[in-house]
Amino acid sequence: MISFTQAIILGLVQGVTELFPISSLGHGVLLPAILNWPINESNNFFLIFLVATHLATALVLLVFFYKDWLLIIRGFFRSIGKRKITDTYEKLSWFIIVATIPAGILGLLFEKQFRSLFASSFIIAIFLILNGLMLFLMEKIRHRKIEGSRPDEEIAKLSWKNTLGIGLSEAIALLPGFSRTGASLGGGLLSGLDHEAAARFSFLLATPIILAAAVLKLPQLIQADQTVYSPILAGFISAAIAAYFSIRFLTKYFKTHTLKPFAIYCILAGLLSLIILVLK
Repeated sequence: MISFTQAIILGLVQGVTELFPISSLGHGVLLPAILNWPINESNNFFLIFLVATHLATALVLLVFFYKDWLLIIRGFFRSIGKRKITDTYEKLSWFIIVATIPAGILGLLFEKQFRSLFASSFIIAIFLILNGLMLFLMEKIRHRKIEGSRPDEEIAKLSWKNTLGIGLSEAIALLPGFSRTGASLGGGLLSGLDHEAAARFSFLLATPIILAAAVLKLPQLIQADQTVYSPILAGFISAAIAAYFSIRFLTKYFKTHTLKPFAIYCILAGLLSLIILVLK
């Protein structure tokens, strides 16, 4: 069990870190360990709590981009009807499907192995440092090569190979401490997108992945003991509020800024976490 206050704090942290490229799972495990909260991260209740906060984030993304999703869904069925992929949103719908496949398959096949890593705060702190180094590296070797008047047009110019590569990059985030947003956004940069287009594709790609993962675990949430609903609801609301303000900020931020501040943060946060854990 977690207290009402802890649920609110963890919900806020999850709502921010799920969308910022700094790893939500990493922070969700490290924060309780550093603050000496008596929480077992492998406990069934904590996993149900995480499902609720992830569901909140996915729903916020769905609502925030609902106009885009209407265009994407229409594009998908339009391409099915004419058996041809031509316009921007037809391509975008299939690119999202292709880029979702790697993380989806690996997550289903190795769920238990990835979950076992939650128990080691030291490993997660190291992964957080590596996440920061990954962001630095992706910024360093990126090459701007796709031009477009709008982000969606840039994304539609990706090749199928690059789209799959972005999906493979995102799969790195199955390791707690690596950021899904950071990995997929970095993959977009390496494929030739600018920061705004790469971030947009990352956020659109996040919606079905986070939503599908939450829905798969939804029966556990529904069947949970009613006595734990209060902290779960608190975490859900907190995560939704944090996610809304995070996505509003980040969609503007990446129009003119880079991943470097987040890379520095991850390296410093990981090092500080290691020092605290060693001294405890």
